[in-house]
Amino acid sequence: MAKENKKSNGILKKIENVGNALPHPAIIFVILCVAIVIISFIVNMLGTTVTYFDARQGKEVTVMAENMLSGAGLQYIFNSATKNFTGFAPLGTVLVAMLGVGVAEWSGLINASLKKLMTGVHPSLLTAVIVVAGIMSNIASDAGYVVVIPLGAVMFASVGRHPIAGLAAAFAGVSAGFSANLLIGTLDPLLGGLTNAALASAGISYEVTATANYFFMFVSTFLLTLLGTIVTERIVEKNLGKYEGEYVPDNAKLTETENKGLRNALISLVIFAVVMLILTVPENAVMKSVDAAGDLNINEFMNNGLIFMILLVFMIPGYVYGKTVGKIKDSNDLVESMTEAMKSMGGYLVLAFFAAQFVSYFGKSNLGLILSVKGADLLESVGFTGLPLVLAFILISAFINLFMGSASAKWAIMAPIFVPMMFRLGLSPELTQVAFRIGDSTTNIISPLMSYFAMIVVFAKKYDKNSGIGTIISTMLPYSITFLIGWTFMMIVWFFFGWSLGPGAGLFV
Repeated sequence: MAKENKKSNGILKKIENVGNALPHPAIIFVILCVAIVIISFIVNMLGTTVTYFDARQGKEVTVMAENMLSGAGLQYIFNSATKNFTGFAPLGTVLVAMLGVGVAEWSGLINASLKKLMTGVHPSLLTAVIVVAGIMSNIASDAGYVVVIPLGAVMFASVGRHPIAGLAAAFAGVSAGFSANLLIGTLDPLLGGLTNAALASAGISYEVTATANYFFMFVSTFLLTLLGTIVTERIVEKNLGKYEGEYVPDNAKLTETENKGLRNALISLVIFAVVMLILTVPENAVMKSVDAAGDLNINEFMNNGLIFMILLVFMIPGYVYGKTVGKIKDSNDLVESMTEAMKSMGGYLVLAFFAAQFVSYFGKSNLGLILSVKGADLLESVGFTGLPLVLAFILISAFINLFMGSASAKWAIMAPIFVPMMFRLGLSPELTQVAFRIGDSTTNIISPLMSYFAMIVVFAKKYDKNSGIGTIISTMLPYSITFLIGWTFMMIVWFFFGWSLGPGAGLFV
């Protein structure tokens, strides 16, 4: 993408220019690491402390800022550097998935599949399909980040549209629409459990189920798909302008051999899917394990085994396709396909190292936690009730989300404060949880603290070498604002009509 082809005015362009005028994203994270170390020293010297009830630990906790310039702090900086990098949540997810994706891409399966797919998807529906695919991918935890987002870029490029717009549409669905879905995902029981722990800590006899927000989140899927489509086509693509980058998609028609390869790849995928269903669905399936509560389920597989399954989902059909069309002749070709995929991740590895240190320092210093508790205390002291309280809670959740990425960590801190408080004001815990989920989702895409943000920057550079953090933030800001306003308006309408948020889950108590 040539910069001169973009619009030279407008607030989004200015945000991009400021962001991209900064040093390389890796160096920005170094600067942020230094800033965290200095700020932690200042806040620690001021003696700032916060006391809150942690729903995960089931007890009241008092913390203060950890001084990262102290002896213990400096020891942590040096001793944890490697662990921070290797334990960085997106690192293993991205690299493992990319091994499989690399085989599918190198063999030509992805390109051929997209050509086939484009013949079945009307051009006017492409944006909506990508956004809703991103939203629905949340059922598979973080898989959407490494699968749907890069495919969104390729799908847009394959029909002559700007690839970064496709990346943005998918990113908006996966991350800004994180809580919405047509199905019950792993996040629902997780947040419900923390809500119940918060109620129990306050001596309130009330229980929230995993389906407590299902009706609201089901409808939200359609709303966010519509909003994401409008923002992509009316704002983002218009702002990006015509794509004139180096990436050139292969638009040649499929040959008979390629069609045969696609059929064989599909057969292998169906066989693999049947095998996985046998391993996961039956009552005593191999992949089911006993959780802490003594229940037999596939939660452990969904949290830890799913990424390896995704590797196989791409690798097996990719290998079959490659063998059919003659691209993969032996094991050397198979290994070469994975090696090429890893070569493309070099920039991500560098960026991930420094991003991992920053995220780790921010957590270790307790600055995010202190900000969360102080923000919660501020909202509690305002004295709002009813709908104004719900709307204020959405905004404070959205703001805190910029500095503290983990949804469960934030809710473990905020639930014990707000769930009982809003319960006593007549607002149901289900409503409080929905309000949190709206704010927690919408600002993911503009926060560099979001675990996968660094990866998105690297994906964008594949299509625009001049892009950076400024490009991503300026591109995603319209989605964030639109989703926040649109979702909040939907909450207002829902509140006005008094509709149930889920089965047996009303707005009031």
